[in-house]
Amino acid sequence: MKNASLIKAVENFGSPLYVYDGNQMMENYKQFTNAFKVNKLKVHYACKALNNQSVLKLFKSLGAGLDCVSIEEVHLGLHAGYNSDDILFTPNNISTEEYEQAISLGVKINVDNLYTLEYLGINHPELPIYIRINPHLMAGGNQNISVGHIDSKFGISIHQVPNIERIVKKLNINVMGVHVHTGSDILDADIFIKAAELVFSVVEKFDTVTHIDFGSGFKVAYKPDDLHTNISSFGKKFSKSFNEFCERQGKEYTLEFEPGKYMVSNAGYFIAKANLIKQTTSCTFIGLDTGFNHFIRPMFYNAYHHIENLTNPKGEKKVYNVVGYVCETDSFASDRIVPEVRKNDLILFKNAGAYCSTMASNYNSRPRPAEVMILDGKAHLIRRRETIEDLLSTQVEAEIEF
Repeated sequence: MKNASLIKAVENFGSPLYVYDGNQMMENYKQFTNAFKVNKLKVHYACKALNNQSVLKLFKSLGAGLDCVSIEEVHLGLHAGYNSDDILFTPNNISTEEYEQAISLGVKINVDNLYTLEYLGINHPELPIYIRINPHLMAGGNQNISVGHIDSKFGISIHQVPNIERIVKKLNINVMGVHVHTGSDILDADIFIKAAELVFSVVEKFDTVTHIDFGSGFKVAYKPDDLHTNISSFGKKFSKSFNEFCERQGKEYTLEFEPGKYMVSNAGYFIAKANLIKQTTSCTFIGLDTGFNHFIRPMFYNAYHHIENLTNPKGEKKVYNVVGYVCETDSFASDRIVPEVRKNDLILFKNAGAYCSTMASNYNSRPRPAEVMILDGKAHLIRRRETIEDLLSTQVEAEIEF
């Protein structure tokens, strides 16, 4: 996206600001779906990455389903117009009450523990379900997003498959899908192939299975020339393995994925203003009009986001520590080389589409930023900036004498 469009967006909608390139999201979806050569493919967009209604509606228009991890995300999907059978509900450690709500809404249910498997088999014997398997494969760019290893809280252990078989047989459960997700920021396509081999061995045990879901976790490029998953090469390799399994089984399964970051990461930009430039005895700080309350990935995941100076891109390059304004150590980057920054310059963070605005908070009582989608060259406000009235709106004036 051109700098002029981003600068204009800030001029119109203020700072800090999230800006999304709708055309890039559409291109990402097209590249992903075109990569797989199978008879049946279904993509469920993982809305936890970016759950704005306009984004959900965009992916729905492209034919995507929705991957939801909470009942609230399910409601967001239904509000955006998704059919219930296009929504896959994949929570973990939730109450039976939340499962009951999801069942009443008619969405597809993914089960990741034996207790819930038994509960659903006894109380909803006709309900088709997915079963999430933990393959015990260590994968992912950070321990917080590696979810398929032996100590993970996610899924039913691959070693507990005999227990699954016993419960399914005893309660006559209709297992329509088998699901696996190993983590995020996975570069090595062979991890998926290894997971596939394990999942195929589970699928073979249940004649009722029609859908096989491999989650997501594809690595995107965060730095110029950064390594990333070559989705075309991966799709070709994985399709071959999947088609061979279908042929061996004499059955056409639906191949499913749940990309979130892949669909929106590089389509997102976060823009903040330089409040001041602070020189200390050891370094020079750029102090921004934002903090980890709006953009937590660098602090939470130690994530790298490429930084540019939008308003002085040709300035002399200097070394800065880029920090925020909350009452904590909120360093976005240390020793980062950026064109000279002046007061009120606009600082751009790239790859801000996934797990950025959705993880924002009101820490220090700061309102959350506005969000804008640019589609076919036109900027649309898709979330207004919060106000102090919004922060107070859920508080109740209790009749208490102090």
